[in-house]
Amino acid sequence: MADQNFAPQRATRREWTGLFVLSIACLVYSMDLSVLFLAIPAIVRDLDPSPAELLWINDIYGFMVAGFLVTMGTLGDRIGRRRVLLIGAFFFGLASAFAAFAETSGQLILARALLGIAGATIAPSTLSLVVNLFQDESERNRAIGIWGTAFALGGLVGPLLGGLLLQYFHWGAVFLINIPIMLALLAVAPLLLPEYRNTDGGRLDLASVLLSLATVLPIIYGLKHMAAYGYAHDQLLAILAGLVIGILFVRRQKRLEHPVIDLALFRIPAFTASLLVNLAGVFFVFGVFLFQNLYLQLVLDLSPLKAALWSVPSALVFTLMSLQAWRVTNRLGPVKTVLAGLVVNAIGTTVMALAAYHQNLYAILFASMLVGLGFVPVILTTTGLIVGTAPPERAGSASAISETSAEFGGALGVAVLGSLGTVVYRLMMRDADLSGLDTQTAETITATLAGAVDVAKLVSPSVQPDWLFDARAAFGLGFAACCLVASVTLILLAVLARHIFAKAHIDETALAGHG
Repeated sequence: MADQNFAPQRATRREWTGLFVLSIACLVYSMDLSVLFLAIPAIVRDLDPSPAELLWINDIYGFMVAGFLVTMGTLGDRIGRRRVLLIGAFFFGLASAFAAFAETSGQLILARALLGIAGATIAPSTLSLVVNLFQDESERNRAIGIWGTAFALGGLVGPLLGGLLLQYFHWGAVFLINIPIMLALLAVAPLLLPEYRNTDGGRLDLASVLLSLATVLPIIYGLKHMAAYGYAHDQLLAILAGLVIGILFVRRQKRLEHPVIDLALFRIPAFTASLLVNLAGVFFVFGVFLFQNLYLQLVLDLSPLKAALWSVPSALVFTLMSLQAWRVTNRLGPVKTVLAGLVVNAIGTTVMALAAYHQNLYAILFASMLVGLGFVPVILTTTGLIVGTAPPERAGSASAISETSAEFGGALGVAVLGSLGTVVYRLMMRDADLSGLDTQTAETITATLAGAVDVAKLVSPSVQPDWLFDARAAFGLGFAACCLVASVTLILLAVLARHIFAKAHIDETALAGHG
């Protein structure tokens, strides 16, 4: 830890160039979560996957990333964060080539799984290396903002770049673009990035690694499938199995001298409060924006392209705030930034609730920009607090915990808020007049708005039936209910966080010492 009697060393061009390299790596990692969206039709024509295989082609990358984040973050603390990043970049490039030239669905699924394992090295290694590079708190806040921007841009660039490449090349090109970037990272990282490892970290416990995988993967699987396909017993069993194994994992960590996850981190009030706020923020934003995308297409009847174009303003707000959030954090301090951001986020979701109920497109877009204004500083600041309040030898593990909680938060938000919205929709549709329709058609209409819209196109293509207006109103009410739940919870979370942060007595200048 840096000597607090001296001002922390300011970053030079070498550190900022190193940050650029790390950000490009993050952008590629994030991009691979969404780059396949537009390539799926071409893959289906070429490889003819079964429905189950197609599902795994889409999902296996995210599952593997979520499952291996903690392991890779802890491994970086033990053998070196730069070393783990470079190993991951090497295998990310190899797996990309494998995916690009896959000749069967099974090969592509395996390649995507290997990409996910390699990709899991990138998020925790890059974030912990950012902490090492920037000792000055103001510069670190700015660096974390740039790091977060890379993730946001990856999600936006993925589909756009994929669409551009698919216009002129084979679908494998969406993977080949990873290779030159990984080669560049391998070439320059040893020159620009410092190495850091905990020499007293001990050996990695293989049983803990297996238990962590058996905890995370079933829970993520259950939540994602519940969100996509509705409730089913096998999804609940997967979640329960993951939770039971998670208890065994925690018990093992308590007995080990060198655990995979140091449970002592959760006894640091600022760490735990920041992790809770981070998870809740992702929980509500993922859930709300899932509803928003469906709302624009199913309720306001916009085409997918028009819905995407109308979402550009809020995407720009997210990107610009990621770049500028450090100014807010440096002016207000981390704690006030988090609390103010939660309040702004709650205001945004309240406006979103009113807009959804009244079916006002412009109000929805304004609300989504408000949510971005509040959400981005909260997430980036809590990420900095999570890593900054952990001991420097545990920065990799702490950043992996942060990323894993975000994965859980996103999956849980989509599943829980999606289920709540579905319940409200079905309750409201009980009284809809569906006379003249057969039982199966009526059940399709009352189950989901997507089903109702599809039925309306078949039975009444020229004139919208009255029950479709009822269905859209019911969906809007469900969306509004989810937004109001978000508003109330975010305000309560702000009160709780204020209490915990006050008890933690955070020395904000000390956060600069974790270099």
